[in-house]
Amino acid sequence: MIATIHIKNLRLRTFIGFNEEERIKKQDVVINITLNYDASAASQTDNVDDACNYKVLTKQVIERVESQSFNLLEKMAADIIELIREVDEVLQAEVEIDKPHALRFADSVSVKATYNKSD
Repeated sequence: MIATIHIKNLRLRTFIGFNEEERIKKQDVVINITLNYDASAASQTDNVDDACNYKVLTKQVIERVESQSFNLLEKMAADIIELIREVDEVLQAEVEIDKPHALRFADSVSVKATYNKSD
Protein backbone atom coordinates (compact mmCIF):
# COMPACT_ATOMS: atom_id res chain seq x y z
CA MET A 1 0.00 0.00 0.00
CA ILE A 2 1.30 3.45 -0.93
CA ALA A 3 0.38 6.26 1.46
CA THR A 4 0.66 9.99 0.93
CA ILE A 5 1.61 12.39 3.70
CA HIS A 6 1.04 16.13 3.27
CA ILE A 7 2.92 18.60 5.46
CA LYS A 8 0.96 21.78 4.77
CA ASN A 9 1.96 25.39 5.22
CA LEU A 10 5.02 24.98 7.41
CA ARG A 11 5.80 28.63 8.18
CA LEU A 12 9.44 29.38 8.90
CA ARG A 13 11.72 32.41 8.98
CA THR A 14 15.12 32.47 7.33
CA PHE A 15 17.53 34.61 5.37
CA ILE A 16 16.44 34.18 1.74
CA GLY A 17 17.55 36.33 -1.16
CA PHE A 18 20.62 38.02 -2.50
CA ASN A 19 19.74 41.69 -2.08
CA GLU A 20 21.44 43.47 0.83
CA GLU A 21 18.20 44.01 2.77
CA GLU A 22 17.34 40.30 2.39
CA ARG A 23 20.71 39.31 3.87
CA ILE A 24 20.17 41.24 7.13
CA LYS A 25 16.51 40.55 7.92
CA LYS A 26 14.83 37.15 8.12
CA GLN A 27 11.83 36.62 5.88
CA ASP A 28 8.89 34.26 5.95
CA VAL A 29 8.76 31.17 3.79
CA VAL A 30 5.90 28.70 3.53
CA ILE A 31 6.85 25.09 2.83
CA ASN A 32 4.56 22.32 1.61
CA ILE A 33 5.86 18.77 1.40
CA THR A 34 4.14 15.74 -0.09
CA LEU A 35 5.63 12.30 0.62
CA ASN A 36 4.60 9.01 -0.98
CA TYR A 37 5.86 5.99 0.89
CA ASP A 38 5.36 2.27 1.13
CA ALA A 39 3.02 1.94 4.11
CA SER A 40 2.42 -1.78 3.71
CA ALA A 41 4.11 -2.73 6.97
CA ALA A 42 2.68 0.21 8.95
CA SER A 43 -0.85 -0.56 7.77
CA GLN A 44 -0.52 -4.15 8.96
CA THR A 45 1.33 -3.68 12.25
CA ASP A 46 -0.06 -0.30 13.39
CA ASN A 47 3.47 0.31 14.69
CA VAL A 48 5.04 3.76 14.40
CA ASP A 49 8.44 2.14 13.76
CA ASP A 50 7.07 0.80 10.47
CA ALA A 51 5.78 4.21 9.34
CA CYS A 52 7.41 7.25 7.80
CA ASN A 53 8.21 9.48 10.76
CA TYR A 54 7.13 12.86 9.43
CA LYS A 55 7.63 14.51 12.82
CA VAL A 56 11.37 13.78 12.77
CA LEU A 57 11.63 14.90 9.16
CA THR A 58 9.78 18.15 9.89
CA LYS A 59 12.14 18.93 12.78
CA GLN A 60 15.10 18.38 10.45
CA VAL A 61 13.57 20.71 7.85
CA ILE A 62 12.98 23.40 10.48
CA GLU A 63 16.56 23.13 11.75
CA ARG A 64 18.05 23.24 8.23
CA VAL A 65 15.97 26.15 6.96
CA GLU A 66 16.15 28.34 10.06
CA SER A 67 19.87 27.81 10.72
CA GLN A 68 21.13 28.62 7.22
CA SER A 69 20.86 31.43 4.73
CA PHE A 70 20.00 30.99 1.08
CA ASN A 71 20.36 33.11 -2.03
CA LEU A 72 17.77 31.08 -3.92
CA LEU A 73 14.59 29.14 -3.21
CA GLU A 74 16.01 26.42 -5.48
CA LYS A 75 18.88 25.79 -3.04
CA MET A 76 16.51 25.63 -0.10
CA ALA A 77 14.31 23.13 -1.96
CA ALA A 78 17.38 21.02 -2.87
CA ASP A 79 18.47 20.94 0.78
CA ILE A 80 15.02 19.75 1.85
CA ILE A 81 15.01 17.09 -0.89
CA GLU A 82 18.38 15.87 0.45
CA LEU A 83 16.82 15.38 3.90
CA ILE A 84 13.91 13.48 2.34
CA ARG A 85 16.26 11.21 0.38
CA GLU A 86 17.63 9.94 3.70
CA VAL A 87 14.21 8.49 4.63
CA ASP A 88 14.33 4.95 3.22
CA GLU A 89 10.56 4.49 3.03
CA VAL A 90 9.95 7.54 0.83
CA LEU A 91 9.40 6.61 -2.81
CA GLN A 92 8.48 10.05 -4.17
CA ALA A 93 8.33 13.56 -2.79
CA GLU A 94 7.42 17.07 -3.80
CA VAL A 95 8.55 20.22 -2.05
CA GLU A 96 7.04 23.63 -2.76
CA ILE A 97 8.41 26.74 -1.11
CA ASP A 98 6.61 30.07 -1.23
CA LYS A 99 8.26 33.40 -0.54
CA PRO A 100 5.37 35.71 0.33
CA HIS A 101 5.49 39.26 -0.98
CA ALA A 102 8.58 38.62 -3.14
CA LEU A 103 6.95 40.56 -5.96
CA ARG A 104 5.03 43.78 -5.54
CA PHE A 105 1.76 42.68 -7.17
CA ALA A 106 1.85 38.97 -6.31
CA ASP A 107 0.92 37.08 -3.16
CA SER A 108 4.11 35.04 -3.40
CA VAL A 109 6.70 33.42 -5.61
CA SER A 110 7.24 29.69 -5.29
CA VAL A 111 9.63 26.98 -6.41
CA LYS A 112 8.64 23.33 -6.65
CA ALA A 113 11.14 20.45 -6.61
CA THR A 114 10.48 16.74 -6.92
CA TYR A 115 12.25 13.55 -5.89
CA ASN A 116 11.73 10.08 -7.26
CA LYS A 117 13.61 7.22 -5.58
CA SER A 118 13.74 5.31 -8.86
CA ASP A 119 15.65 8.12 -10.61
